[in-house]
Amino acid sequence: MPAANANDASKASKEPAVTTDIGCGTKLWRCFNIARILPAMSFAIATTPLTDSEYLTRTAAVLDSIEVAVDRWLQSDLIDIDSHRTGGLLELSFPNGSKIVLNTQPPLHELWLAARAGGFHFKHASGHWLDTKDGRDFFDVLSSCATSQAGAAVQFSPPA
Repeated sequence: MPAANANDASKASKEPAVTTDIGCGTKLWRCFNIARILPAMSFAIATTPLTDSEYLTRTAAVLDSIEVAVDRWLQSDLIDIDSHRTGGLLELSFPNGSKIVLNTQPPLHELWLAARAGGFHFKHASGHWLDTKDGRDFFDVLSSCATSQAGAAVQFSPPA
């Protein structure tokens, strides 16, 4: 068997061995299962460009407003949701032991929500945080997940 030289190795790393030309000079790697990938692709959102400072200010306001709502409900004895915040992470704990975790993602300028219903990623667009998969509003998704996990209707609202 002939010895491979450095030239052969560099050629192999630049392009996969099995590709399909799909037009416009674009090659599609056949190793991907496109039927599985396409449904998981993100919803097209016309995001609002934010500076890092604007992103941090807006996400801090979102997390602040959620903490205020939870504290208000606890003080009014409406529902016992505990909150714990560390930097850009806010954890909501429900009486049944379930949790919702809200997390800022500064490098991506996203806001993430993890709940029993699943994981959701939100991007800022025209004053709203919208789900990257289906365009739903962050506060609608959070309210729905919290209502489900709390066993009582709760409604979160964006900061004023």
